[in-house]
Amino acid sequence: MKHQLNTLFISTQGAWLSQEGENIVVHLDRETSKPFPIHLFESVVCFGRVSATAPLMGFCAQRNVPISFFSEHGRFLARVDGPIRGNVLLRRQQYRLADDAEATSGIARSVLIGKIANSRSVLMRAARENDGEANPILTSAAKYLGGTVQDLKKPLSLETLRGKEGDAARCYFDAFDHLILAQKEHFRFTGRNRRPPMDKVNALLSFVYTLLTHDVMSALEGVGLDPAVGYLHRERPGRPSLALDLMEEFRSWLADRLILSLINLKQIRPEGFTQSESGAVTMDETTRKIVLETWQARKQNELTHPYTEEKIAIGLLPHVQARLMARFIRGELESYPPFVWK
Repeated sequence: MKHQLNTLFISTQGAWLSQEGENIVVHLDRETSKPFPIHLFESVVCFGRVSATAPLMGFCAQRNVPISFFSEHGRFLARVDGPIRGNVLLRRQQYRLADDAEATSGIARSVLIGKIANSRSVLMRAARENDGEANPILTSAAKYLGGTVQDLKKPLSLETLRGKEGDAARCYFDAFDHLILAQKEHFRFTGRNRRPPMDKVNALLSFVYTLLTHDVMSALEGVGLDPAVGYLHRERPGRPSLALDLMEEFRSWLADRLILSLINLKQIRPEGFTQSESGAVTMDETTRKIVLETWQARKQNELTHPYTEEKIAIGLLPHVQARLMARFIRGELESYPPFVWK
């Protein structure tokens, strides 16, 4: 149970919500309950086996406090809301900004600052922690990314931003193999490839990026934003462009670091992968289960959010960022504050 950004997050399995007067009452077990005045909240978010009584849902709908339900692993299930009010206005403004070149480049610039700053931090931390020939390579790449972040602090066109993102991604992935410290003969990284992944590292990257995309899409749906209409990524049929935008902030420090830990700590083994005649590499069920369990465990870890300055579970970060994006789109914030790992 957590109160963040005027949102009540309920993640205690088996908890249930009811109404008592002007309060939302969270029942954690038969004897433990806690009331929350409804006027404190803009929304309620429930994860996993969390239920709500019909009177409570009607009460929240009358007070314009939507309740969103997600699976325990973060998949969006449903949203209970009253008569349509802010969501249609929020989405209309989201679409307007997508058609505004200056607004679009501003949002894309914020997202990229977060992404590249986090990639730089991953390289710098590894350079400090590991001895040997990798240090100068990692340090040099981190320096380049630091210069790119400085370049992004001035207004740039969307095409220029995308060009700088491409250069930064190549620089980061050129150094990525030096972050792999164990099982090098089986987990060597020579470059990013996908659809399908052609080596074990890329198979891991693609799988965890899919999990991350799923979590971000669910968070966006939970706040009423359209995951398909983004700013950095071009719109395409079936493409969750806004989800791809927001997940950029989490790729390196969350997804990539998790993969590197699995390899370097030998939690996964080369025997857990198979290669087809076409060259595509896939994970077996045992390896996939290890990755999923590690992913869910990592999301339970906590950190202090750099913008809200509150301690939250890593799994709630996409939800916090989605709400910050919604606040910016509504005009409540001057700019979108990306998540920057410190």
